[in-house]
Amino acid sequence: MHYTRNGRRHHMTDEQPHSSAGPLTDLHKARIDFARRDLEAARSTDLSATPPASLMLLITRLCTRLEDMIALHGEAVSATPEADDHP
Repeated sequence: MHYTRNGRRHHMTDEQPHSSAGPLTDLHKARIDFARRDLEAARSTDLSATPPASLMLLITRLCTRLEDMIALHGEAVSATPEADDHP
């Protein structure tokens, strides 16, 4: 899957770049796994044959997972020692 930014094509993957953040807890890993599974399920769904009510549930689930991943990122960043060095 590709997306375009500034006229250039970029490959989208589920691979996350390795960061300097500390190790993830089991809870963090479970939250990431749930989000990954929901994303895989959404990608494998035939959206053209999905009833509108089911599409709304799918969108709501993905929005919830996105919000959780953003919160998890904030937790991971705030838990790193470098986060304490910045104002």
